[in-house]
Amino acid sequence: STFGWGLEDIGMQIADMAGSGKETTYSMGDDAPISVLSERPHVLYNYFKQRFAQVTNPPIDPLREGVIMSLAMTLGRKESIYKVSEKGARLIHLESPVLNGAEMKEIESLGKEENGGFHQSTISTRYDISDGPSGIKKALDAVCNQAVEDVRNGAEVVILSDFAEDQASLDSITYVPPLLAVGAVHHRLIEEGLRMDAGIVVETGAAWSTHHFACLVGYGANAVHPYLALETVRQWHGNAKTQKQMDAGKLSKTTVAEAQENYRSAVEAGLLKILSKMGISLLTSYSGAQIFEAIGLSEEVIGASFKGTTSRIGGMSLEEIASEVIMMRPEAAKAKMKLVNYGYYKPIPKMGEYHINSSDLAKLLHNAIGLDKTVSAATTRDEAENDGVKPASVADYEIFKKSLESAPLANIRDLLDFESDRKSIAIEEVEPAAEIMKRFCTGAMSLGALSREAHETLAIAVNRVGGKSNSGEGGEDVIRGKPIEDVDEKGRSPTFPHLAGLKNGDSANSYIHQVASGRFGVTPEFLVTAKQLEIKIAQGAKPGEGGQLPGPKVSEYIAGLRASKQGVTLISPPPHHDIYSIEDLAQLIHDLHAVNEEAGVSVKLVSSVGIGTVACGVAKADADVIQISGGDGGTGASPLSSIKNAGCPWELGLSEAHSALLNNGLRDRVTIRVDGGIRTGRDIAIAAMMGAEEFGFGTIAMIAEGCVMARVCHLNTCPVGVTSQKEELRKKFPGTPEHVVNFFEFVAEEVRQLMAHLGYSKFEDLIGRADLLKQSAEQIERVAKSDGVNVDQFFGGIPNSEGDRSFLRANVDSRLVSKDSIVHINKFSSDLDREVCESADIKKVITENDGETTANFDIKNTDRSTCAMLAGDIARAHGNAGFKGKINVNFHGSAGQSFGAFVLPDLNVRLTGEANDYVGKGMHGGEIVVVPHADAGFVAADSSIVGNACLYGATGGDFHANGRAGERFCVRNSGAYAVAEGTGDHCCEYMTGGVVVVLGSVGRNVGAGMTGGIGYFSDPDNSLEERLNKEIVKMQRVESAIGEGQLKHIIERHFEKTGSEKAEDILNYWEDEVGKFWQVYPPSELNNPAVKKETLVEDTLRVSASAPDGALCFLPVGGELGAEQTSRCAD
Repeated sequence: STFGWGLEDIGMQIADMAGSGKETTYSMGDDAPISVLSERPHVLYNYFKQRFAQVTNPPIDPLREGVIMSLAMTLGRKESIYKVSEKGARLIHLESPVLNGAEMKEIESLGKEENGGFHQSTISTRYDISDGPSGIKKALDAVCNQAVEDVRNGAEVVILSDFAEDQASLDSITYVPPLLAVGAVHHRLIEEGLRMDAGIVVETGAAWSTHHFACLVGYGANAVHPYLALETVRQWHGNAKTQKQMDAGKLSKTTVAEAQENYRSAVEAGLLKILSKMGISLLTSYSGAQIFEAIGLSEEVIGASFKGTTSRIGGMSLEEIASEVIMMRPEAAKAKMKLVNYGYYKPIPKMGEYHINSSDLAKLLHNAIGLDKTVSAATTRDEAENDGVKPASVADYEIFKKSLESAPLANIRDLLDFESDRKSIAIEEVEPAAEIMKRFCTGAMSLGALSREAHETLAIAVNRVGGKSNSGEGGEDVIRGKPIEDVDEKGRSPTFPHLAGLKNGDSANSYIHQVASGRFGVTPEFLVTAKQLEIKIAQGAKPGEGGQLPGPKVSEYIAGLRASKQGVTLISPPPHHDIYSIEDLAQLIHDLHAVNEEAGVSVKLVSSVGIGTVACGVAKADADVIQISGGDGGTGASPLSSIKNAGCPWELGLSEAHSALLNNGLRDRVTIRVDGGIRTGRDIAIAAMMGAEEFGFGTIAMIAEGCVMARVCHLNTCPVGVTSQKEELRKKFPGTPEHVVNFFEFVAEEVRQLMAHLGYSKFEDLIGRADLLKQSAEQIERVAKSDGVNVDQFFGGIPNSEGDRSFLRANVDSRLVSKDSIVHINKFSSDLDREVCESADIKKVITENDGETTANFDIKNTDRSTCAMLAGDIARAHGNAGFKGKINVNFHGSAGQSFGAFVLPDLNVRLTGEANDYVGKGMHGGEIVVVPHADAGFVAADSSIVGNACLYGATGGDFHANGRAGERFCVRNSGAYAVAEGTGDHCCEYMTGGVVVVLGSVGRNVGAGMTGGIGYFSDPDNSLEERLNKEIVKMQRVESAIGEGQLKHIIERHFEKTGSEKAEDILNYWEDEVGKFWQVYPPSELNNPAVKKETLVEDTLRVSASAPDGALCFLPVGGELGAEQTSRCAD
């Protein structure tokens, strides 16, 4: 208790980490107050938010790219990096920064001269409670002075320890929080020029979560001995309940030592994940790097221990921190022999931490919008009048609103109030709610995280009010692209039989289609049926990390949409894992503008210090919308430590982004959208004054369609079917579009009331008017823990835009026009694409959906995304698979980035020359062939002909490159059949389907994250095994007749298409060469006929992604091609 532990920390974190070696997975985002506003005591770590890379540099995937990461640390005196000597190697090397008791004793033994003579010093961070809160300053100075003296006297290992010798000591003395102590000592040693002379070990009872370890290392620790966490693991293991779970098979049987090792493994995996968010591969680089933002700490605290760390709203002083430590003591917490359940993660009614999105709040909102959670398809909805939707109640909405206004402080915006510059007006003078609702959006919640019922109901509701619904990253059923016109008098549609309360003319098509860097479900039709395309650079609940969809939620339907395997967990890499710079982001924006010129492109960022600079880059890259998400956003599944400790409140990010864009003359080029915990009209008014023009609703919109805040989204057991894929639970879904519309109308009317009170008739006149906000003296008085919170200084820095409102309009040829009326279009880099699309013969084949034509063009490396516009034209007219004609386009020259992006069936593209990165990005069908010029003076098989990340996110098609490919060949491929003559590192990364054949050498980390599809690799020197990432995939020789037949036919087709000498050599000596191939496959392909050794020869063989008519192309092994097939098929 003294160290801040609560029951949840053992029941959730320790149990999961010691039991399974993994961090706790949780859901729904962070709706608890920020630490400085909380009325409960918080450990100091909770005042820090992890920073993360977004666009500035690429994060790493610690799950699949651990080959380049290390947690190794050293203790001892380090020499200058400019000196290399044997003496400099005299260090204590640690494989892990997490030390157990035995390792601490081993380090102690190294202090003896015969064992190396690493002199050590142990400094207690404890001081007498009787010294009072002011005693912490004296204690901190004493610790720093002692450290300086000891290091000067030759100590090479400084141990900062809060260990109490006995109960009497524990009762009479308190401690300096370890993070405060290590930061102060680290900086003091730097000031004295001694930091490189010693390593710092923190021995503490106040570290158990991965975030705690990251903070300690980030502020200077070289290693941590979490003695109380390890003891807690031991006691948890010996608990009767734990033993019963092991006996029942619910937990793996372990010894105490194994449980403690599990715990350490979980911490280490969490540290790798935290490092990877910034693209840092070595813990030695992270140590002392201070990659955090503080929220709620005063300048005094920052100056004492965390110099250089951003802290924008002031907050806790040293004395207040000391008082908060005392609040945790059992006598203060009135829990002498029992830990308190603070309810920081799971709400504890009445006793625990306040959570905004409580089940009580859900009930109040349901009463207001007329929702009865007991009425559903599983009960009486079909018999009930108006599908059981009760009349909306203004009085109940007022109760809902008042419950939030009178609730405990939780967010920065709760400390603000309005200060108008004019008199109030009559509400009749204010613009109608219908106009305000056009600015409403839903958060990017994917189909998969949500059930079909919940996802489609939200889309229909937002479309009804003229707002913008968002598909999330999981793709969308093509059936939703057309208006619903078959609704009967009871509001039912045969097309959507699982929904209720429908109207003819409703649309379930999301206005915004999210692509998350070209990931799951991204097809040409998905792109062209969007009115806006969103690139997810980061996600509010877990910025710097990728999506996570537990296997039980990957139903047959969801797997089909995502081109993945049913029941296989989808843990994807960070959303912009393949965007290494602003130029790469600009290229993806260019690709999307090309495939759908009528759609705007939005870029989703997460609030963090420095977001203003990123926003300026995004605006210059021709994005139309910048979305700023708060770090408290919801999620269907995420590591708990990520939900709680990464990302900042949107108030900070929105203000910074708006200010930076305005100051740099870029604000008129983009619309700013904000989301993350927005619930009321008051939230919307404050966000508008800070610069937002559009507003996203996430969790609260789910509550409006029936969510009861059970917080089991990640378990697939949602009791009302909002976030479950189980059929029986989905039938319990109680929501209809009318419920959600009722909620939006209430919020819009609340905004109107505020506008009338402030004296404003037009909503746009509030945007960017931060001068209408002030710090509320009354609310500041309510801050229980600190007198130092001050938001005036930060929000007072937003530029005053009262006099110049031109940023609300786009400047087009010196004319100010509505931003909604235009989208950015590609310039000269798409001229070749436009020329291809304007070809009369090509237009004729598309229009008539019949016939065949061939066209020839020269290409240069400034021609980017070539064929994306053509693919868009075909998809717009015929969808993904309805095109019956055939178009062959031949190019000669050097192609720029994203050549052949989004090509689809019966669009065949051939390039004679070479191509840059991202060839075949999002390819859905058809054919791409790249060959060198006939007079090229190099050996094709030994030379690179295409760049990195080719076939990125491909969902179909056939690809042949007569030459080598760069790194990440077929990254995220889920359906393409591809051949290259060699590749760089990370081939077949995150593949979920398709077949890849590599005829030459490959780089390292082959098959990392590969959960579907098959790879064939020629390996004459037996080097593949050491280059294979064996976490998921296995390798075997090509032993089945089906597999051999598949491989041979694909290579034959490659020879026919490219004239490859390498392919010809292999085919000429097939009996010898086939034995040099390895077949690489994940567990999901074990029953694939090409993998199973005992497969019968009669089984059909798939050798191509598609045939010209769009159907799958099958050929029985040993079967002869007929004349018609020979003329039609590539093989």
